[in-house]
Amino acid sequence: MIDAVTQSLKESRTPRRIHRVAATSEVHHTSVAWRKLHDVSCVAENYRIREFTGCFCPNCPLAISYPLLMTIPHTQPATWPTDLPPARFAAHIQQAMPTACKVALLGLPDDLGVRLNNGRPGAAEGPRAFREALTRYGVAQPASGPLPRVFDAGDVVPASGTDAVALNETHNRVTEATRAILKLGLFPIAIGGGHDLTFAFARGVLEHLRSHVMPARTTPTAPHVLYFDAHLDVRDTAGSGMPFRRIAETCGVRSFAVVGAKPGVNSAEHAAYFASIGGRVVTQQSHALPAGTTDVLVSLDLDALDAGHAPGVSAMNPAGLSSLAVEQWIAWCATNPLVRCFDIMELSPPHDDNNRTARVAAHMFYTFLQGLATRPGFAHTGGVA
Repeated sequence: MIDAVTQSLKESRTPRRIHRVAATSEVHHTSVAWRKLHDVSCVAENYRIREFTGCFCPNCPLAISYPLLMTIPHTQPATWPTDLPPARFAAHIQQAMPTACKVALLGLPDDLGVRLNNGRPGAAEGPRAFREALTRYGVAQPASGPLPRVFDAGDVVPASGTDAVALNETHNRVTEATRAILKLGLFPIAIGGGHDLTFAFARGVLEHLRSHVMPARTTPTAPHVLYFDAHLDVRDTAGSGMPFRRIAETCGVRSFAVVGAKPGVNSAEHAAYFASIGGRVVTQQSHALPAGTTDVLVSLDLDALDAGHAPGVSAMNPAGLSSLAVEQWIAWCATNPLVRCFDIMELSPPHDDNNRTARVAAHMFYTFLQGLATRPGFAHTGGVA
């Protein structure tokens, strides 16, 4: 594949594809594949750098104007070990190009919303801890059958600042990155990060659906949000406790179901508001999706789990769901073709115990991939290399 791309870059005749060999010996490149590409990459005459799509390679000053090398806006490359054993699933996550990939992993390393909500900071480190846990969990060739190939789209770079303005800018970046992933035809899975980021992630999915999918439908569109959380998260103030109010009021969604919500940590006012936007607390899968639903967005706040299973979260749950119960729900969601995205939020490594919560997050991600693999066209059958 790399040789084909290299040849295409050499032979390209489109004005925006005029390439000159660029000297890159002073730049550290992390893979042989990227060195090959950079040997023929360049900057077109008189082009402003901001007009280029960018490059996946860390610390690279060059930009490659080529569709297959499209970067995800506002992101920086994630860090993975280079010596993972081939038997591990994480060893086969793609970082340079989404070749043959069906799923994109997007890190959301920001916890400003948690801090604005007076919660325990630390979720900004969630994506890093999740990836580290994934390097030690999950085989490349499970007994359940082939998994979807995953492209790591990197981490969204949060905006600088400590107020609601900065939070809003970070949300805009997450939305743009999500839309770019969907434009590549990939199923988006986000790892955070404060739960407010679910709003920005979901907004990107809904905007893509409304511009690329919904216009072709002949029946009414009815998006639905299914989430796992001890809290309703419908506050009217900026912070991690407001994502589903924002999804309702900004994105026009009027159908919600939450699993694991606790009456003692949700006010009567918030419960009434939740009901007013079509929200229901559910305990059974048969009640989770209303009739007529066309699109489902799924979000897992790790504080839905009991603190004995997931201590490393922004707000520990003394009587939450078991890992087994959540696993069963996640597997069920993944197999449903109406589900358009998935996120795992509020992983807070500074409060974790021996990386237990990060391992739970990795397991839920892996479980979701196993479910996705049952959908037509998702399982990668071309081998693990």
